[in-house]
Amino acid sequence: MTATTLGSADSSEHGQAWATAFRIFALSIIAICVGFLINNYLTYWRDWPGIGNLFSHLQWFGAEALRKPLADGAPLLGWLQILLYVVLIALVAAYVGRTSKRGLRADAEHLSGLAAFIIRAAFWSVLLIGVIDTVISFLRVEGFLALFVGEKLTTELGLSQFRGAFVHYPLILISLVIAYFTRTLGFTWLALLVVIAELQIVIARFIFSYEQAFMGDLVRFWYAALFLFASAYTLTEEGHVRVDVLYAGFSERKKAWSNALGSLFLGLPLCWIILSMGMAGRATVINSPLLSFETSQSGFGLYVKYLMAGFLAVFAVSMMVQFTSYFLSSVADLRGEPGKPKPADAPPH
Repeated sequence: MTATTLGSADSSEHGQAWATAFRIFALSIIAICVGFLINNYLTYWRDWPGIGNLFSHLQWFGAEALRKPLADGAPLLGWLQILLYVVLIALVAAYVGRTSKRGLRADAEHLSGLAAFIIRAAFWSVLLIGVIDTVISFLRVEGFLALFVGEKLTTELGLSQFRGAFVHYPLILISLVIAYFTRTLGFTWLALLVVIAELQIVIARFIFSYEQAFMGDLVRFWYAALFLFASAYTLTEEGHVRVDVLYAGFSERKKAWSNALGSLFLGLPLCWIILSMGMAGRATVINSPLLSFETSQSGFGLYVKYLMAGFLAVFAVSMMVQFTSYFLSSVADLRGEPGKPKPADAPPH
């Protein structure tokens, strides 16, 4: 494939057609991801039939017939789930058509900003949930919680479904609002908090001979978040390990080819594998803990184990958005679009 095939960044009809095709392709990846997440929620949280069951009901594409055929309005709901993908891709095409003069690099910057928003919201979520859940667990294990909230609410806060729905979920919504109005990603602070959480375990254990399950849970909760949520940000900062013995000697054009093809054939498929395998059914590694609000079995620990399973979904989605941004930015380099940031420049958030 040559630069002519990619279409140069000029005003020619041929070049504009290629730019439009690349934009629709890249943004459709994100649209399909959104549709997949919505349909996953509808299928496993709201008991919609799902596209797979619809195909089995119709016996399309060699699908094995269902033991119990779909009844009543279930097939219609399945068709609506298929229609969701069509609508989302149509919206992408309409958006690209209305912004036909926008360059690939502009879309790449917007996607990078979206990835940054996702991981900012995730950072604030784990910070707030970690602190609040630790306070609740401490008061509960020491028998003080009923003094503040009463016996009934104390009992309900001991149920993972109640604490998840009425404590964790509202904190996640608050985190989305905070992330919208802030621009710092806070990974340095989260790393410091991990150290502090570990230090307080050492001090409490060896000085005061005091240790509870929630203390270790907090360290694992924050450390897992730091590791997984920082991945997309590290990608924007060129911080991931490469085969630098080869890559460092590449020309700018070869680096663009490497980044574009690597994103397309390695990065994006990895993200889809995580999502498709982790959310393929009720008993899968992501869906099962989220559906049951799974908690640790180590006594009065934090009620966040189900959220740690959700970290995988956040990782996959944020990396998918950033890989798509990376792909568009690399293609823009190959097409010679203006506005390439200098390596020292921080990416837009």
